[in-house]
Amino acid sequence: MASGGYGRGGRGAALLQALSQPPRKPGDNGQDTTEEKSQPTSAPAPAPMGRGALLASVLSQTQSQQPTPGGDAPAVPRPMGRGLASMQALLKASGQSLPQTTARGAAFITQQAETRVAPHPPSPPKKPVTPPTQHSPVRPQGSPQVGMGPQAASGDASAPPSRGLARMSLDRKPVVHNSGEIGEPLRLSANYIRIQCRNKGVYQYHVDFRPNIDSKGMRIRFINEHRDVIGFTKAFDGSILYLPIKLEQQETVLHSERPTDQAKITIVIKLVKVLPPESCQQLYNIVFRRIMTILEMVQVGRYYYNPHTPSSVPQHKLEVWPGYITAVAEQEGGLMLLADASHRVLRTETVLDVMTNIVNKNAQGFRDEVIRTLVGTVVLTRYNNKTYRVDDIVWDKTPRQTFSTHSGGEMSFLDYYKKNYNLTIHDHEQPLLLHRPKKRLEQGGQPRKQPEVICLIPELCYMSGLTDALRQDFRVMKDLACHTRVTPEQRRLTMKKFIDSVNKSPEAKGELDKWGLQLDSNTLQFDGRLLPQEEIVFGTGKVPAGPNADWGQATGRQQVITAVPLKTWVVLYTRRDQSKANDYISWMLKLCPQMGIDCNPPTRFELRDDRVETYIRALREHINPKIQMVVAICPTSRDDRYSAIKKTCCVDHPIPSQVIIGKTIGDQKKIRSVVQKIALQINCKLGGELWGVSIPFKSIMVIGVDIYHDSAGKKQSICGFVASMNRNCTRWFSRCRVQPVSQEIVDGLKVCLVSALTKFHEVNHSLPDKILVFRDGVGDGQLNMVADYEVDQLRTCFSSFGEYSPKLSFVVVQKRINTRIFLNKGRQMENPPSGTVADHTITRREWYDFFLVSQHVRQGTVSPTHYIVVSDDSGMKPDHMQRMAYKMTHMYYNWPGTVRVPAPCQYAHKLAQLVGQNIHKEPSQELSDRLFFL
Repeated sequence: MASGGYGRGGRGAALLQALSQPPRKPGDNGQDTTEEKSQPTSAPAPAPMGRGALLASVLSQTQSQQPTPGGDAPAVPRPMGRGLASMQALLKASGQSLPQTTARGAAFITQQAETRVAPHPPSPPKKPVTPPTQHSPVRPQGSPQVGMGPQAASGDASAPPSRGLARMSLDRKPVVHNSGEIGEPLRLSANYIRIQCRNKGVYQYHVDFRPNIDSKGMRIRFINEHRDVIGFTKAFDGSILYLPIKLEQQETVLHSERPTDQAKITIVIKLVKVLPPESCQQLYNIVFRRIMTILEMVQVGRYYYNPHTPSSVPQHKLEVWPGYITAVAEQEGGLMLLADASHRVLRTETVLDVMTNIVNKNAQGFRDEVIRTLVGTVVLTRYNNKTYRVDDIVWDKTPRQTFSTHSGGEMSFLDYYKKNYNLTIHDHEQPLLLHRPKKRLEQGGQPRKQPEVICLIPELCYMSGLTDALRQDFRVMKDLACHTRVTPEQRRLTMKKFIDSVNKSPEAKGELDKWGLQLDSNTLQFDGRLLPQEEIVFGTGKVPAGPNADWGQATGRQQVITAVPLKTWVVLYTRRDQSKANDYISWMLKLCPQMGIDCNPPTRFELRDDRVETYIRALREHINPKIQMVVAICPTSRDDRYSAIKKTCCVDHPIPSQVIIGKTIGDQKKIRSVVQKIALQINCKLGGELWGVSIPFKSIMVIGVDIYHDSAGKKQSICGFVASMNRNCTRWFSRCRVQPVSQEIVDGLKVCLVSALTKFHEVNHSLPDKILVFRDGVGDGQLNMVADYEVDQLRTCFSSFGEYSPKLSFVVVQKRINTRIFLNKGRQMENPPSGTVADHTITRREWYDFFLVSQHVRQGTVSPTHYIVVSDDSGMKPDHMQRMAYKMTHMYYNWPGTVRVPAPCQYAHKLAQLVGQNIHKEPSQELSDRLFFL
């Protein structure tokens, strides 16, 4: 406790005094014991900025002026509480006043503390939470002075800005640039268009109404009355006004009259700051949404589509609407517009048609079938081109039902649609669909006034998207691919068409000119690199991966790294699949030795029928500690049967299992390749290792994490966790955590990481020096949460192993992105080869990230994967990080080629999906050292 008896003031003064001293070494008592040492020059004392420093200075002045008894020492004042009372009393006695607070000096103390010599490398800094004070005590060096926020400037807390436009600010982080050098240079293009801005920026004003106006619509009306002053181009959300021009006065005062009571309203428009174009991304996105409307595009869901030129697929009752994806963002290379072709698949049949078909097939239990089919789907109402999620079906209401209107009267659904949309509803007895809108907040955090439920007419609702049955239909997907699978050259032409349509439309071009914006005439060109090819290591030699990253033929000729002999195993099948089971077993006995796997004939068991109970009963009878593997051949694909088998073999009686559909092994032309893949999969499930790549690090653990939200329970999140257990990253340890959706995923990850480190030590008799985490399932809005919270929580696991502090790298993997990369081949665009890296120009401005094309595609346009390094204290160069990510895409044992994400992420996805869709429980830990979920 600081001396002086002044609470916080004493501690603040003591801290400032201690921080002004030179740093001491451990064990030094603060006094120089050697006479030969020169006295170090003391650092200049910092300026008083907190209550403690101010109190100390006033106290010294007061004591020096007071008479002391005997002249020996000044009198010690009486303690007066927590410091504030003493300060006020002393300031009053000295005739001074209390200055503006500076966040209690916390920011100043933090800055001073960072200047001291740290005994260990500092951890990645967290973003400081700055309170909304009038003056900021500490500002980053070289950053512009930020003016007061609009609320602080006017004192009007009743009119907060909207959350979208309020995100625009001058607070910008420095540019993060991490580029590699290894690889062959490539000339690339991307679906980005540079945005040139002729203006200096956008002028932000705060608008204050006196007396205060609560209605946002009334505020906008008053502002529009003064277009002769502010102009016709603006963006106004009720509190903040953005203009492309600067008003003549720093503070403009306007006057209006309220039409309801003729009250005089004073409008004060005060300049807050000038935003550079790079900080106006939210505003520019609104501008491009207006341009889409000008081009007669219709918003369906998140993106805009052209309903006037649909492509019809009549044989499947489908049609495809072409459209565009647009997003303005500041990348490392400047302000750019991301533009890409998009397609919306719509069904030409209405919800009423679907319900009628179900009733005709099952007149008795049609209600349950209709609920299973429709609830949870998204429908489109073409009279307003809006989408709604079906949350329930109201069987006791029909279109004849009446509802209350805003005028206080009653109106039926029949009359409403006829009056407002000129639509005639033919079926008057159909039930209604129920949609519950999500609760949204107003600008001030208050719930927005909106209907609790919305009733829809099935006859007027069209099914949207594809069902699982349609996705599994090969003919449907093949016919759709003709319209939706776009080549790189077609994408380039689509973007060129979009640029031309904007520039040739006077209204759209004028919308850009109002804000001083201009689009480049071509897409972005930049340089990339092609990483070196990897060599695939088998048990009998090495094979180059090839330019297409495909070694499928080599898997049949080469032997696996580690083969687990298949001595005792059981095959279950029905009577009608007896011949298929015999062919499968004979091919297994023939192909396994070629891959270095010993295989004995299995125990066969013929089932009398294909009921779920029959399979489960047979499994319980034959599973015993001596059995290595259970193979179940099913005549058809049924989710309930598959789930029951997997739950029995993964939870109740833990044993590796393989489920095969009879149709899969029924084609004699393909049975060899199919059985070969099944044999390799079985070897993985038993703990074998198929192939590997060269890993340069001696002691490293590579981890993959993915999240799956349980669709059945809707209240659970499944965290899949997979970690490598050896140097070559060919053996894997898996854990799964099932927890409520509201619970932080990190709580489950800590348990998984401790278990993985314990298992690693058990296998290798040491702990890894480096830990590389690939985290899937993180969106852009969660990056800061991962960087500030999850990484720190994972570091707390290391204390469980004593003085253990490995080097941790945490990489977020994003595969659902709209960025596309093309290879320039003269005047044509092609897909870039496997191993293409783009680590500048199109990367994020404030993050260490890169794009990697790992897979090879033969149709359509390849999608790169976005890697964002949110934390890294391993010291790995960008080249090492990129090559390590590329190596891991070769290690997924379910496919003899590269995959889109690192193998541990794909393993974690398969594990979480199996638990979320089929098991709904945590698998037995007896299977954790094997890839039982493949």
